[in-house]
Amino acid sequence: MPIFMDRHDVSETVTAENVAQLHQEDLKIQHEFKCRGLTYWFDEKRKTAFCLVEAPDEQAIKEMHNQAHGEVPHVIIEVDASIVESFLGRIEDPISAQNAGLNIINDPAFRTIMAVRLETISLTKNNPAEMRTAFLNSIMSVVDISDHFQGRIGKQNEESFLVSFDSVSNALSCALEIQAKLKGLSGKIDNLHNKIRIGLSAGVPVAEKKAFFEDTIKLAERMCYIANTGIVVSTEVRDLYKSENSNVFINNPSVLALTPQDEKFLTLLMDFTEKAWRNTDLKVDDFSIPLGCSKSQLYRKMVTLTGKSPNTFIKEFRLNNALRLLNKNADNISEIAFDTGFNSPSYFSKCFHKRFGLLPSEYLGSRG
Repeated sequence: MPIFMDRHDVSETVTAENVAQLHQEDLKIQHEFKCRGLTYWFDEKRKTAFCLVEAPDEQAIKEMHNQAHGEVPHVIIEVDASIVESFLGRIEDPISAQNAGLNIINDPAFRTIMAVRLETISLTKNNPAEMRTAFLNSIMSVVDISDHFQGRIGKQNEESFLVSFDSVSNALSCALEIQAKLKGLSGKIDNLHNKIRIGLSAGVPVAEKKAFFEDTIKLAERMCYIANTGIVVSTEVRDLYKSENSNVFINNPSVLALTPQDEKFLTLLMDFTEKAWRNTDLKVDDFSIPLGCSKSQLYRKMVTLTGKSPNTFIKEFRLNNALRLLNKNADNISEIAFDTGFNSPSYFSKCFHKRFGLLPSEYLGSRG
Protein backbone atom coordinates (compact mmCIF):
# COMPACT_ATOMS: atom_id res chain seq x y z
CA MET A 1 0.00 0.00 0.00
CA PRO A 2 1.09 3.60 -0.51
CA ILE A 3 2.44 5.70 2.36
CA PHE A 4 1.10 9.15 3.17
CA MET A 5 2.15 12.01 5.41
CA ASP A 6 -0.49 14.32 6.77
CA ARG A 7 -0.26 17.67 8.51
CA HIS A 8 -2.35 18.87 11.44
CA ASP A 9 -2.25 22.55 12.42
CA VAL A 10 -3.15 22.44 16.11
CA SER A 11 -4.15 25.07 18.66
CA GLU A 12 -1.77 26.79 21.07
CA THR A 13 -3.08 24.68 23.96
CA VAL A 14 -2.11 21.33 22.39
CA THR A 15 0.88 19.62 24.02
CA ALA A 16 3.17 16.73 23.05
CA GLU A 17 1.21 14.55 25.48
CA ASN A 18 -2.06 15.43 23.73
CA VAL A 19 -0.61 14.46 20.35
CA ALA A 20 0.70 11.17 21.73
CA GLN A 21 -2.77 10.39 23.09
CA LEU A 22 -4.38 11.14 19.71
CA HIS A 23 -1.85 8.86 18.03
CA GLN A 24 -2.78 6.03 20.39
CA GLU A 25 -6.46 6.54 19.57
CA ASP A 26 -5.60 6.13 15.87
CA LEU A 27 -3.76 2.89 16.55
CA LYS A 28 -6.74 1.39 18.38
CA ILE A 29 -9.02 1.54 15.32
CA GLN A 30 -6.59 1.73 12.37
CA HIS A 31 -7.38 -1.85 11.28
CA GLU A 32 -10.99 -0.87 10.61
CA PHE A 33 -9.79 1.41 7.82
CA LYS A 34 -6.96 -0.84 6.58
CA CYS A 35 -4.44 1.73 7.80
CA ARG A 36 -1.18 1.35 9.70
CA GLY A 37 0.19 4.28 11.65
CA LEU A 38 3.98 4.19 11.32
CA THR A 39 5.02 7.18 13.43
CA TYR A 40 4.45 10.88 14.00
CA TRP A 41 6.27 14.17 14.60
CA PHE A 42 5.14 17.12 16.71
CA ASP A 43 6.54 20.65 16.56
CA GLU A 44 5.75 22.34 19.85
CA LYS A 45 7.03 25.72 18.68
CA ARG A 46 5.10 25.86 15.40
CA LYS A 47 2.12 23.84 16.63
CA THR A 48 2.13 21.36 13.76
CA ALA A 49 1.87 17.58 13.87
CA PHE A 50 2.71 15.16 11.05
CA CYS A 51 1.56 11.54 10.83
CA LEU A 52 3.15 8.90 8.62
CA VAL A 53 0.51 6.35 7.67
CA GLU A 54 0.33 3.36 5.35
CA ALA A 55 -3.18 3.44 3.88
CA PRO A 56 -5.19 2.50 0.79
CA ASP A 57 -5.92 6.17 0.04
CA GLU A 58 -6.27 9.65 1.56
CA GLN A 59 -9.93 9.18 2.38
CA ALA A 60 -9.17 6.21 4.63
CA ILE A 61 -6.79 8.38 6.69
CA LYS A 62 -9.37 11.14 7.05
CA GLU A 63 -12.04 8.68 8.17
CA MET A 64 -9.70 6.99 10.64
CA HIS A 65 -8.70 10.29 12.25
CA ASN A 66 -12.28 11.51 12.31
CA GLN A 67 -13.60 8.43 14.07
CA ALA A 68 -10.63 8.14 16.44
CA HIS A 69 -10.61 11.71 17.75
CA GLY A 70 -12.14 14.13 15.23
CA GLU A 71 -8.84 15.84 14.36
CA VAL A 72 -8.96 15.61 10.56
CA PRO A 73 -5.67 16.57 8.82
CA HIS A 74 -5.42 19.83 6.92
CA VAL A 75 -3.17 18.40 4.17
CA ILE A 76 -2.26 14.87 3.04
CA ILE A 77 0.44 13.99 0.49
CA GLU A 78 1.76 10.68 -0.76
CA VAL A 79 5.44 10.12 0.06
CA ASP A 80 8.27 7.69 -0.61
CA ALA A 81 9.37 5.93 2.58
CA SER A 82 13.07 6.00 1.65
CA ILE A 83 12.93 9.76 1.00
CA VAL A 84 11.16 10.35 4.31
CA GLU A 85 13.81 8.36 6.14
CA SER A 86 16.68 10.15 4.40
CA PHE A 87 15.35 13.61 5.32
CA LEU A 88 13.72 12.95 8.70
CA GLY A 89 15.86 10.08 9.96
CA ARG A 90 13.15 7.48 10.57
CA ILE A 91 9.88 5.99 9.31
CA GLU A 92 8.98 4.27 12.57
CA ASP A 93 8.83 5.33 16.19
CA PRO A 94 12.26 5.94 17.77
CA ILE A 95 13.57 2.92 19.66
CA SER A 96 13.47 4.91 22.90
CA ALA A 97 9.73 5.48 22.42
CA GLN A 98 8.72 1.98 21.37
CA ASN A 99 6.70 -0.02 23.88
CA ALA A 100 6.83 2.93 26.24
CA GLY A 101 3.26 3.48 27.36
CA LEU A 102 1.92 6.74 25.97
CA ASN A 103 4.84 6.93 23.53
CA ILE A 104 5.54 10.68 23.59
CA ILE A 105 7.94 11.50 20.77
CA ASN A 106 9.89 14.73 21.13
CA ASP A 107 10.87 15.28 17.51
CA PRO A 108 9.67 18.15 15.32
CA ALA A 109 9.78 17.50 11.58
CA PHE A 110 11.31 20.93 10.97
CA ARG A 111 14.64 20.55 9.15
CA THR A 112 17.40 22.68 7.64
CA ILE A 113 18.08 21.60 4.06
CA MET A 114 21.45 22.22 2.42
CA ALA A 115 21.73 22.22 -1.36
CA VAL A 116 25.26 21.91 -2.77
CA ARG A 117 25.80 22.40 -6.51
CA LEU A 118 28.88 22.11 -8.70
CA GLU A 119 28.86 24.86 -11.32
CA THR A 120 30.40 23.95 -14.67
CA ILE A 121 32.57 26.85 -15.83
CA SER A 122 34.74 25.18 -18.45
CA LEU A 123 34.91 21.77 -20.07
CA THR A 124 38.52 22.21 -21.14
CA LYS A 125 40.56 23.74 -18.31
CA ASN A 126 39.83 20.82 -15.99
CA ASN A 127 38.64 17.32 -16.67
CA PRO A 128 34.88 17.45 -15.88
CA ALA A 129 34.86 13.85 -14.70
CA GLU A 130 37.80 14.54 -12.37
CA MET A 131 36.05 17.61 -11.00
CA ARG A 132 32.83 15.71 -10.35
CA THR A 133 34.70 12.88 -8.63
CA ALA A 134 36.57 15.33 -6.38
CA PHE A 135 33.33 17.15 -5.66
CA LEU A 136 31.43 13.99 -4.73
CA ASN A 137 34.24 12.57 -2.61
CA SER A 138 34.76 15.85 -0.75
CA ILE A 139 31.09 16.27 0.08
CA MET A 140 30.78 12.66 1.19
CA SER A 141 33.87 12.85 3.39
CA VAL A 142 32.44 15.87 5.22
CA VAL A 143 28.78 14.91 5.44
CA ASP A 144 29.61 11.36 6.49
CA ILE A 145 31.01 12.68 9.76
CA SER A 146 27.56 12.03 11.21
CA ASP A 147 28.71 12.15 14.82
CA HIS A 148 29.87 15.72 14.29
CA PHE A 149 27.37 17.37 11.93
CA GLN A 150 24.51 14.82 12.06
CA GLY A 151 23.61 15.40 8.42
CA ARG A 152 21.64 12.96 6.30
CA ILE A 153 22.00 12.87 2.52
CA GLY A 154 18.56 13.18 0.99
CA LYS A 155 19.42 13.15 -2.69
CA GLN A 156 22.54 13.26 -4.81
CA ASN A 157 23.79 13.14 -8.38
CA GLU A 158 26.99 14.08 -10.18
CA GLU A 159 26.35 17.81 -9.83
CA SER A 160 24.41 18.31 -6.62
CA PHE A 161 23.59 17.14 -3.10
CA LEU A 162 20.68 17.68 -0.74
CA VAL A 163 21.47 17.17 2.94
CA SER A 164 19.05 17.38 5.89
CA PHE A 165 19.99 18.62 9.38
CA ASP A 166 18.09 18.82 12.66
CA SER A 167 20.27 21.74 13.77
CA VAL A 168 20.81 24.91 11.73
CA SER A 169 24.16 25.45 13.49
CA ASN A 170 25.35 22.02 12.37
CA ALA A 171 24.15 22.76 8.84
CA LEU A 172 26.11 26.00 8.56
CA SER A 173 29.20 24.47 10.21
CA CYS A 174 29.03 21.61 7.70
CA ALA A 175 28.76 24.07 4.79
CA LEU A 176 31.86 25.91 5.99
CA GLU A 177 33.73 22.60 6.39
CA ILE A 178 32.80 21.63 2.82
CA GLN A 179 34.11 24.95 1.55
CA ALA A 180 37.37 24.52 3.48
CA LYS A 181 37.76 20.96 2.20
CA LEU A 182 37.34 22.09 -1.40
CA LYS A 183 39.81 24.95 -0.95
CA GLY A 184 42.36 22.33 0.00
CA LEU A 185 41.83 20.66 -3.37
CA SER A 186 42.14 23.84 -5.42
CA GLY A 187 45.84 23.26 -6.01
CA LYS A 188 45.05 19.96 -7.71
CA ILE A 189 41.88 21.11 -9.45
CA ASP A 190 42.00 24.76 -10.39
CA ASN A 191 39.86 26.97 -8.14
CA LEU A 192 37.42 24.14 -7.34
CA HIS A 193 35.97 25.86 -4.27
CA ASN A 194 34.82 28.82 -6.40
CA LYS A 195 32.78 26.45 -8.55
CA ILE A 196 30.67 25.30 -5.60
CA ARG A 197 27.41 26.95 -4.58
CA ILE A 198 25.71 26.14 -1.26
CA GLY A 199 22.20 27.20 -0.22
CA LEU A 200 20.62 26.67 3.20
CA SER A 201 16.88 26.87 3.78
CA ALA A 202 14.61 25.57 6.54
CA GLY A 203 11.04 24.34 6.74
CA VAL A 204 8.55 21.53 7.30
CA PRO A 205 7.89 18.43 5.15
CA VAL A 206 4.27 19.22 4.27
CA ALA A 207 3.15 22.71 3.32
CA GLU A 208 -0.07 23.00 1.36
CA LYS A 209 -0.72 20.32 -1.28
CA LYS A 210 2.87 20.04 -2.49
CA ALA A 211 5.65 17.50 -2.65
CA PHE A 212 7.71 16.47 0.37
CA PHE A 213 9.79 19.47 1.60
CA GLU A 214 9.10 21.09 -1.79
CA ASP A 215 9.22 24.76 -0.74
CA THR A 216 12.32 24.31 1.43
CA ILE A 217 14.25 22.33 -1.18
CA LYS A 218 13.27 24.72 -3.97
CA LEU A 219 14.55 27.78 -2.07
CA ALA A 220 17.81 26.05 -1.08
CA GLU A 221 18.45 25.01 -4.70
CA ARG A 222 17.57 28.44 -6.05
CA MET A 223 19.98 30.13 -3.65
CA CYS A 224 22.74 28.30 -5.50
CA TYR A 225 22.20 30.86 -8.29
CA ILE A 226 23.37 33.70 -6.04
CA ALA A 227 26.78 35.07 -7.02
CA ASN A 228 29.93 36.31 -5.28
CA THR A 229 29.72 34.07 -2.24
CA GLY A 230 30.04 30.38 -1.57
CA ILE A 231 27.26 29.98 1.02
CA VAL A 232 23.84 31.62 0.94
CA VAL A 233 21.29 31.25 3.74
CA SER A 234 17.65 32.19 4.00
CA THR A 235 16.32 34.79 6.43
CA GLU A 236 14.86 32.02 8.57
CA VAL A 237 18.15 30.14 8.72
CA ARG A 238 19.92 33.32 9.82
CA ASP A 239 17.35 33.94 12.55
CA LEU A 240 17.44 30.33 13.74
CA TYR A 241 21.23 30.36 13.83
CA LYS A 242 21.14 33.51 15.98
CA SER A 243 18.61 31.90 18.32
CA GLU A 244 20.98 28.95 18.80
CA ASN A 245 24.07 31.15 19.24
CA SER A 246 23.35 33.97 21.70
CA ASN A 247 21.69 36.17 19.07
CA VAL A 248 24.91 36.41 17.04
CA PHE A 249 25.21 35.47 13.37
CA ILE A 250 28.44 34.10 11.95
CA ASN A 251 30.87 36.78 10.73
CA ASN A 252 32.33 35.26 7.56
CA PRO A 253 32.64 36.89 4.12
CA SER A 254 31.81 33.54 2.52
CA VAL A 255 28.31 33.56 4.05
CA LEU A 256 25.49 35.76 2.74
CA ALA A 257 22.14 35.96 4.54
CA LEU A 258 19.30 36.99 2.24
CA THR A 259 16.76 39.59 3.26
CA PRO A 260 13.03 38.83 2.90
CA GLN A 261 13.02 41.18 -0.11
CA ASP A 262 15.89 39.24 -1.70
CA GLU A 263 14.03 35.96 -1.19
CA LYS A 264 10.87 37.37 -2.75
CA PHE A 265 12.78 38.67 -5.77
CA LEU A 266 14.65 35.37 -6.20
CA THR A 267 11.38 33.41 -5.99
CA LEU A 268 9.67 35.60 -8.60
CA LEU A 269 12.75 35.50 -10.84
CA MET A 270 13.06 31.72 -10.76
CA ASP A 271 9.31 31.13 -11.05
CA PHE A 272 9.24 33.18 -14.24
CA THR A 273 12.52 31.81 -15.61
CA GLU A 274 11.48 28.18 -15.10
CA LYS A 275 8.22 28.88 -16.91
CA ALA A 276 9.56 30.94 -19.82
CA TRP A 277 13.17 29.89 -20.50
CA ARG A 278 12.33 27.67 -23.48
CA ASN A 279 10.59 30.54 -25.30
CA THR A 280 12.87 31.70 -28.16
CA ASP A 281 11.07 35.07 -28.22
CA LEU A 282 11.78 35.81 -24.54
CA LYS A 283 13.03 39.38 -24.00
CA VAL A 284 14.39 41.23 -20.98
CA ASP A 285 11.28 43.41 -20.95
CA ASP A 286 9.22 40.26 -20.33
CA PHE A 287 10.77 39.94 -16.86
CA SER A 288 9.69 43.35 -15.62
CA ILE A 289 5.95 42.79 -15.15
CA PRO A 290 6.06 39.46 -13.26
CA LEU A 291 8.92 40.73 -11.09
CA GLY A 292 7.17 44.06 -10.47
CA CYS A 293 10.02 46.37 -11.40
CA SER A 294 11.24 48.61 -14.21
CA LYS A 295 13.88 47.51 -16.69
CA SER A 296 16.58 49.52 -14.92
CA GLN A 297 15.53 48.21 -11.49
CA LEU A 298 15.53 44.67 -12.85
CA TYR A 299 19.06 45.08 -14.21
CA ARG A 300 20.44 46.50 -10.95
CA LYS A 301 18.77 43.90 -8.76
CA MET A 302 19.84 40.96 -10.91
CA VAL A 303 23.45 42.12 -11.11
CA THR A 304 23.52 42.65 -7.34
CA LEU A 305 21.91 39.31 -6.52
CA THR A 306 23.20 36.98 -9.25
CA GLY A 307 26.22 38.82 -10.63
CA LYS A 308 24.69 38.61 -14.12
CA SER A 309 22.62 40.84 -16.37
CA PRO A 310 19.16 39.51 -17.29
CA ASN A 311 20.39 38.51 -20.78
CA THR A 312 23.41 36.67 -19.40
CA PHE A 313 21.37 35.01 -16.68
CA ILE A 314 18.79 33.51 -19.04
CA LYS A 315 21.48 32.51 -21.55
CA GLU A 316 23.50 30.64 -18.91
CA PHE A 317 20.34 29.06 -17.52
CA ARG A 318 19.61 27.70 -21.01
CA LEU A 319 23.19 26.54 -21.55
CA ASN A 320 23.32 24.66 -18.25
CA ASN A 321 20.11 22.86 -19.17
CA ALA A 322 21.49 22.15 -22.63
CA LEU A 323 24.59 20.61 -21.06
CA ARG A 324 22.40 18.30 -18.98
CA LEU A 325 20.55 17.21 -22.09
CA LEU A 326 23.82 16.53 -23.90
CA ASN A 327 24.99 14.47 -20.92
CA LYS A 328 21.84 12.38 -21.28
CA ASN A 329 22.28 12.15 -25.06
CA ALA A 330 18.59 12.99 -25.10
CA ASP A 331 18.40 14.56 -28.58
CA ASN A 332 20.61 15.72 -31.39
CA ILE A 333 22.30 19.12 -31.17
CA SER A 334 19.77 20.97 -33.33
CA GLU A 335 16.85 19.66 -31.31
CA ILE A 336 18.55 20.59 -28.05
CA ALA A 337 19.23 24.10 -29.38
CA PHE A 338 15.58 24.79 -30.12
CA ASP A 339 14.35 22.93 -27.05
CA THR A 340 16.43 25.17 -24.78
CA GLY A 341 15.25 28.47 -26.24
CA PHE A 342 17.94 29.25 -28.84
CA ASN A 343 16.64 30.45 -32.20
CA SER A 344 19.29 28.63 -34.26
CA PRO A 345 21.74 25.73 -33.82
CA SER A 346 24.65 27.88 -34.98
CA TYR A 347 24.01 30.56 -32.35
CA PHE A 348 23.59 27.84 -29.72
CA SER A 349 26.96 26.33 -30.68
CA LYS A 350 28.63 29.74 -30.52
CA CYS A 351 27.23 30.46 -27.05
CA PHE A 352 28.05 26.94 -25.83
CA HIS A 353 31.66 27.28 -27.00
CA LYS A 354 32.07 30.66 -25.35
CA ARG A 355 30.68 29.38 -22.05
CA PHE A 356 32.28 25.92 -21.84
CA GLY A 357 35.27 26.05 -24.20
CA LEU A 358 34.05 23.32 -26.55
CA LEU A 359 31.51 23.12 -29.35
CA PRO A 360 28.56 20.85 -28.54
CA SER A 361 29.74 18.40 -31.20
CA GLU A 362 33.25 18.37 -29.71
CA TYR A 363 31.82 17.76 -26.26
CA LEU A 364 29.74 14.83 -27.45
CA GLY A 365 32.77 13.43 -29.25
CA SER A 366 34.91 13.73 -26.11
CA ARG A 367 32.39 11.62 -24.21
CA GLY A 368 32.89 8.72 -26.61
